[in-house]
Amino acid sequence: MQQSQSGLKACVEEYRNQNPRSRELYERALKILPAGNTRASVLFDPFPTYMVRGEGCRAWDVDGNERIDFLNNYTSLIHGHRAPQVIAALEQQLGRGTAFASPTEHELQLAELIQQRVPSLERLRFTSSGTEATLMAIRTARAFTGRDKIAKIEGGFHGAHEHVQISISPNLDRAGPEDHPVGLAEGPGIPQNVLDNVVVIPFNNPAAIESILDPIARSVAAIIVEPVMGAGGIIKPTAGFLAFLREYTRRHQMLLIFDEVIAFRLSFNGAQGYFGVTPDLTSLGKIIGGGLPVGAFGGRADIMAVFESPRGGGVTHPGTFNGYPPAMVAGIATLEALTPDSFTQLEQSASRMAATLERLFAKHQFPAQVTQIGSLFNIHTSTHPISNYRTSANHNVPLKHALHLGLLNHGFVLAPRGMGCLSTVIGQSEIDSLVQAVESVIGIIGRGDLSN
Repeated sequence: MQQSQSGLKACVEEYRNQNPRSRELYERALKILPAGNTRASVLFDPFPTYMVRGEGCRAWDVDGNERIDFLNNYTSLIHGHRAPQVIAALEQQLGRGTAFASPTEHELQLAELIQQRVPSLERLRFTSSGTEATLMAIRTARAFTGRDKIAKIEGGFHGAHEHVQISISPNLDRAGPEDHPVGLAEGPGIPQNVLDNVVVIPFNNPAAIESILDPIARSVAAIIVEPVMGAGGIIKPTAGFLAFLREYTRRHQMLLIFDEVIAFRLSFNGAQGYFGVTPDLTSLGKIIGGGLPVGAFGGRADIMAVFESPRGGGVTHPGTFNGYPPAMVAGIATLEALTPDSFTQLEQSASRMAATLERLFAKHQFPAQVTQIGSLFNIHTSTHPISNYRTSANHNVPLKHALHLGLLNHGFVLAPRGMGCLSTVIGQSEIDSLVQAVESVIGIIGRGDLSN
């Protein structure tokens, strides 16, 4: 216990010493930006790192620290920083212009590339973010079914709009029974009528979902689900769970929405190809823009027909930067460089890394484990089996904080919550270095039982 507490203190102190310029910028930001930033996911104590440059799998901050990036802007940079093919496409497009009040051929080309990989996207539309993609997918489902309610997974993250800012990281003291969660607003500003139209269901629990939804099935437009929970901790679906959702939604004339903003990087054909389950609608983002702001949503042609007559009673979908040309060309360059072999190699490397880390934790009796699928992984400071939000939330928070800061101090970037991902430019030497850094950090913070 004492060793762990002193280890956390040592990690914090070393982080402060390594990053004086970042601290200065953060203190300056506090005077003009609420909470000192404009992106909640990158904020952590004692202050975030301010970046200036990235190249391949490495990134440099304002203090000159070089780190190997195992986060890749929260999974969006599947080829790492400044991928040559992406930069070349961007330079060519910037020479032509950045945006027009007209469509471009690149918008069509990227849509065709995506459709070739994901045939269920018979029709699709672009947005400027994953948040907008899930917002519009939900709007589409409501317009098509004529129903108001949606069901979402407890702990599932689908962006920043109010209908999905429900029970993302709920306080378990207020969240109700595990098999019948209470929907809780993620923060103030969400009206009660929004809460009334969002039904929260547990991940990997078909019986509980039937119990919750059967009585109200005729009022539910769709179930939206990450095929693999991302922000919740890279939690895989149990065998048959996604197939259950597919059968259940068909039986009750609901739509099934796959949020593949993160999970699209699982395979050449996305998460639905990986698991062999076809949804009605899909939302995309991150890697399809090659590192630029982007989103997309789409699905069955008859459903997407709600957009066919925007001036005659159909759904309207404006957006100044929908189909943003630089994002389109960056996305084309990114996807063209992603072959089926790319995904196989990424998964094999991530699987070996996860197994090595698990052996390391066992060797040192360190209370942690790794969840991993495809190129995605998450280190959990917990030894309980991880199957849903509640089991993921049951972890040692100070120990995870110490591990995160310790790895930053040793030159490695992961999310504060322990999430990471591989890019195609991360090799075995970088993976070996990460494993060695984890072992060094364990030596600093100990095995201990840091209290919450």
